[in-house]
Amino acid sequence: MAVDDECKLKFQELKAKRSYRFITFKIEDQQVVVDKLGSPNDSYEDFANALPSNECRYAVFDFDFTTDENCQKSKIFFIAWYVLMAFSESQMFLRMDNWWGRNDAKLFVDNALIE
Repeated sequence: MAVDDECKLKFQELKAKRSYRFITFKIEDQQVVVDKLGSPNDSYEDFANALPSNECRYAVFDFDFTTDENCQKSKIFFIAWYVLMAFSESQMFLRMDNWWGRNDAKLFVDNALIE
């Protein structure tokens, strides 16, 4: 399954510039494309509300936290949003491709960092 170039661009903007709090991706016409972009001020609750209740999605979320030593840190999480009641085609693509579960996720991140 192909990954649209905009996915790599938006991920790079999230990672390098912190332009977004989260990005959701969907499968459209056998290609992974950007679905929604969360503003830098959005919360985890905003991210959770952006996920559809009836369709599967991939997502990245930039999580800010403070360590025990009082240092500000950030971690980017990759998420596969799998809905049991999703339209069967959405589930089928997520199961068949398992995009984030294979080396493609690493390839996606590496390519976004290299380019």
